[in-house]
Amino acid sequence: MLKQFLNKIPRKSPKPDAIDAEEIDHGDDSNGFQCSLGGATFSGRFNVVKRVSSAVFPTSGTEAVDPRMSFKDVSNSQRQNLFLSKLNLCCQVYDFNDHDKNYSQINLKHETLIELVDFISSGSAKFNDVTIAAICKMCASNLFRVFPPKYHSNSMVGEGVDVEEPVFDPAWSHLQMVYDLLLRFVSCNYLDLKLTRKYVDHSFILRLLNLFDSEDPRERDCLKTVLHKIYGKFMVHRPFIRKAVSNIIYRFVFETERHNGIAELLEIFGSVISGFALPLKEEHKIFLLRALISLHKPKSLGIYHQQLTYCIVQFIEKDQTLASGVVRGLLKYWPITNSQKELMFLSELEEVLEMMNMAEFQNVMGPLFRRISSCLNSSHYQVCGIKLYNHLVLGKTKNIEWTNSLIREFIILQHLIM
Repeated sequence: MLKQFLNKIPRKSPKPDAIDAEEIDHGDDSNGFQCSLGGATFSGRFNVVKRVSSAVFPTSGTEAVDPRMSFKDVSNSQRQNLFLSKLNLCCQVYDFNDHDKNYSQINLKHETLIELVDFISSGSAKFNDVTIAAICKMCASNLFRVFPPKYHSNSMVGEGVDVEEPVFDPAWSHLQMVYDLLLRFVSCNYLDLKLTRKYVDHSFILRLLNLFDSEDPRERDCLKTVLHKIYGKFMVHRPFIRKAVSNIIYRFVFETERHNGIAELLEIFGSVISGFALPLKEEHKIFLLRALISLHKPKSLGIYHQQLTYCIVQFIEKDQTLASGVVRGLLKYWPITNSQKELMFLSELEEVLEMMNMAEFQNVMGPLFRRISSCLNSSHYQVCGIKLYNHLVLGKTKNIEWTNSLIREFIILQHLIM
């Protein structure tokens, strides 16, 4: 009787644990998130990371697409996954010194790289977070490498402009395609720059700049185009690129005197300087007077002198008051025992003087003519001939008053020497 009475009393159901209840409520959430409490948050983030990873490196049956398939053979909905699968395949780097060992894989990768370049060129690629990360990872895997010691030869340390035969990278067939892909990627008009900056960051750019020390002129030429495009498109990175290039120049001038890409870096800055707004920032003037002028110091000046002169002329065209500082810099690094280098200095000095106004010229007239008097005593027939004066006297400059002043100073100087 008592037992029957107790059975009729309603019993209170036990309260489930908080986390268990959340898991039950959200167990079949299509977004994969669990809850915002404790371990459930970590579980939700882990599921997201798992999905992103499987997209970049497809492993599951539904998302995996054979990278050997052509873009024409898959549906539009699968093309993005195939694009990611092909990028993943191209992350593998092969040893080209033993080409026969991985012949089939090397050919497959080359064909895949061609497909990737064509796919991006066609405008079919969608550059979302996952895709941009995969592209940057593939480029980094192939391009960013440490050059073997043989790359750092003494070819740039000689007194003349003659250098050793260039060293061509055996993996260039792959590297060229990767550079082409990277260039087309950063050149895309519909690229989300804010999103891309997460991956094309300072670290990526710095490692890209380090590649300018490659001995392969083809690689340096590609780097020149890619870096110029990055500089033009990512305005937020411009100060960092200028600072990084300055550091490369300082290291080259004052530490190693060995670098293969100074001429290419100066070519880039030749066009960059022409785009500087007026009045020039103090940072730009410092770059001229400290970095560019110091490049006259190394013995290998002849390799990049043409590009260096162009950069300096661009600066003076922007601001003529910089001319006197340039002349002082030339006098500071003037070569004493290297006649070939001295001729380069005289040639550059000629261009600077033609752009100089009279007031600036008078500021450097004294030390300039003292240096010219030393040139008159040179044993080298071209240096002692001072073709600089011949050009000026023959009417290279349109400033008649300036030309007459130079002639008078030249006559006085001749009397002092005699």
